[in-house]
Amino acid sequence: MIDNSKVVIGAGEYINNPGWKHMQEEDLNLLDENTWQNRFTKNSITAFLAEHVWEHLTYEKGLEAASLCFKYLKPSGYIRCAVPDGFFSDESYQNIVKVGGPGPKEHPAASHKIVFNYKTLIKMFETAGYKVKLLEYCDEEGNFHQNPWDGVDGVIFRSKKYDPRNQGNKLVFPSLIVDAVKPK
Repeated sequence: MIDNSKVVIGAGEYINNPGWKHMQEEDLNLLDENTWQNRFTKNSITAFLAEHVWEHLTYEKGLEAASLCFKYLKPSGYIRCAVPDGFFSDESYQNIVKVGGPGPKEHPAASHKIVFNYKTLIKMFETAGYKVKLLEYCDEEGNFHQNPWDGVDGVIFRSKKYDPRNQGNKLVFPSLIVDAVKPK
């Protein structure tokens, strides 16, 4: 069993968070509790990190996944979740992140199912029982906001803070980033 850990969900090929357990869908399926029961004890995980994972689920399946994570998080544990931002006002960005794209052509089920904005992402996590802190996001007018956050608690590469494409005054590929915290 992996307890008292920090776990990257849908890690991909990048290791942005050394010391974290990196898991792919075949290792840990967000919608199949059987894959969780073999690895974790309930209320034992310190943190989950999911960078550009939740947009591959419908809102309803995202809520189901958030609820499953909730069972395995310790009180005060959190999910650091980053998704494409539906309020970022750049047409080419929105064309890339829209529902139906991108995703491997050989796996159409992996395409985007939803484009979140801060309101819909907060609502989903709050419905599952979390308290939500906004870290990076765009408002309804497309204005970017950033609250202080530390990469020690989970690096999100596609962020203002870490993505070299977003350095300086121009945002190219931001993410909507939240910490969804399980109450004590």
